Amino acid sequence: MGRAALRSAALVFVLLVAGIAHAADEEPAPKVLKDLQVGLLPGGQLFRPFIADPRWPHFAAAYQYYLNERDITHVGAVSFGETFTLYRERAGRGWWEVGVQAGVFAVFDLAAESKDLINADYVVGLLGGYRYGSFSALGRLFHQSSHVGDEFLIGNRVRNRVNLSYESVDLRLSYEFFRDAFRVYGGGGFLFDQEPASLRPWSLQWGAEFRSPWPGPDSAWRPIAGIDMQNREENDWHVDISARAGVQFEGVLVSRNLQLLLEYFRGHSPNGQFYKQKLDYLGLGVHFHF
Repeated sequence: MGRAALRSAALVFVLLVAGIAHAADEEPAPKVLKDLQVGLLPGGQLFRPFIADPRWPHFAAAYQYYLNERDITHVGAVSFGETFTLYRERAGRGWWEVGVQAGVFAVFDLAAESKDLINADYVVGLLGGYRYGSFSALGRLFHQSSHVGDEFLIGNRVRNRVNLSYESVDLRLSYEFFRDAFRVYGGGGFLFDQEPASLRPWSLQWGAEFRSPWPGPDSAWRPIAGIDMQNREENDWHVDISARAGVQFEGVLVSRNLQLLLEYFRGHSPNGQFYKQKLDYLGLGVHFHF
C-alpha cells in the first residue's frame, strides 16, 4: 500500500475511534428514523448504504465509458438487490438488528450486436447491524460467485476462465458528524473457501461521504457525494478508487431515495474473474434505495 493511502486510512481510523468515544460520552437519543420500529420486519436499516461502493446491493442502472480498454468501451451496468432487516431491538441507548442482503451485478457490452453479457456477480448473505447515536457498525457473512456471459466468452475466445467464488466475513464502522452531513467509515474483510484457492484473503475498505443539509430538512432533493477506497491483499494492496457525486431525491414512493450520480472508477476491476485487470471509467447512473 502506498504511503499516501496508508496515511489516509490511518486518518479515517483515528476519526472513527474519536467518533466512537464521543458517541459514548454524549449519551444521545437513539438515532433511528421515526418510521422504523422494533420487532419483526421493522423496515429500514441502522447502517446507511454506501454511496460510492461499486458492490453495495441495490437497484441501479448506469452507463460506463471505459477509458483504457481497446475491445470494450461502451458498457451498461445494472444491479438488483437490497438489504432487508428481519428483526430489530433496543440495546440500552442503542439499537441492534439482524437481516439479509442479496444482489446481482451485471455488465453488458453495449457496442456488441446483441449487447453481450460480460459478467454477472451474485451476492447473498447474513448481516448484523448496530447504531448508537452517530456511530454505526455492520458485520456480514456472505457468499459471492461470478459468471462470464456465454456470448462474450465465445466471441472473445476467453481462455483460462476463472470460476471466481468465495465466502467472506467483514466488518465496517461508520461515524457521522456535523449534523450527519459528513460521514467517515472503514473496516476490513477476510475470504475463505475461495476459488481459486490461491486467492489471498485480506482486504480493507474506507471512505468518506457528504450529504448536504441544504436546501433544508423539508426539501425533496439534496446534493450528495462519496469516495470509496478498497485495498486487497490479492492486488498487493493497491488502492481502488470509486467516486460518485450528484443529486438525491428523497421521499420517492414514501420512504425511498432516488440518486442521479456521476461516477468515476480507477483500480482493479470489481467484475468477477477480471479482478486482476486494471479498469478506468467514467459513468452516469440512476440508483434506487429502499
